[in-house]
This record gives sequence, structure tokens and C-alpha cells, in this order.
Amino acid sequence: MNFRKRHGREDPEINLIPFIDVLLVILIFLMVTTTFSRFTALQITLPSADAEKAQEQPLQINVGIDSQNRYTINNNRVPVQNPEALAAELVAAVNASGRKNADPVIAIAADATATHQTVVNVLDAARIAGYAKVTFVAQTRGKK
Repeated sequence: MNFRKRHGREDPEINLIPFIDVLLVILIFLMVTTTFSRFTALQITLPSADAEKAQEQPLQINVGIDSQNRYTINNNRVPVQNPEALAAELVAAVNASGRKNADPVIAIAADATATHQTVVNVLDAARIAGYAKVTFVAQTRGKK
């Protein structure tokens, strides 16, 4: 017995070549007919600046704290340890600068091993003296 079919059925096949040809024609048509227009830049009227005399730099009082928790104000060693005496030294440093009515910036440069309390003492001294502008000095780490 022969169970094979005499006429084999062929699988349907999609021919992609005409499809690709049509897509290429459409692509070429789009490339040829497309116009590339440049949009003009926004019309902006920039503000003008009337330069006046540069403002005077604010008075800066540098407070340093070393690793043994000793204070320096503008590179002068100060033998005080409590906030009240340190506030008096800050006021004296401002008066010594010649600008008594200035609102100075207190720049705190503390050693990495200085205790937290010494930094808080400087903050308290600035508060007692009535100086509200306080900043901390830091250095960037070099590449290792």
C-alpha cells in the first residue's frame, strides 16, 4: 500500500522582493520631496546692565581652630575658651578693622580633629556679638 500522496502540496511562500522594491521607492520619494527648513532663532531682547561701582567686599573675620582646640582670629592667637570672651574678641577684631558698623562674615576654619564644642563656641560667640553671617571654610580633597 502506498500512503504517499502523488501530488505534494507546496507551502505558501511570500515573495519579499516586490515589497522591498515598493518600500525603497517610497523612501526615495519621501527623501526627494522633503524640504528641510530652518527655523529662525527666537527674537529675544536681552536686558542691558548699567554698570555701577562694584560693591564693597564684606568684612570677613577668619576664626581658626587647631587640633589642640586653640582659637585664632585673623591669624592672631586668642587665649580664650568660653563663648562670651570669644564674642568680645570678635567685636574687637571688627573694631580694629576700622569698619565698626559693618556686618562681618565670620569664616570658621576648623581642624578636622578639633572637637565639636569648639566650633559651637564660635557659633555662640557670633550670636552673642550679633553677627548673623557665619560660614565654614573647607578644602577639597586631592586625588589619591
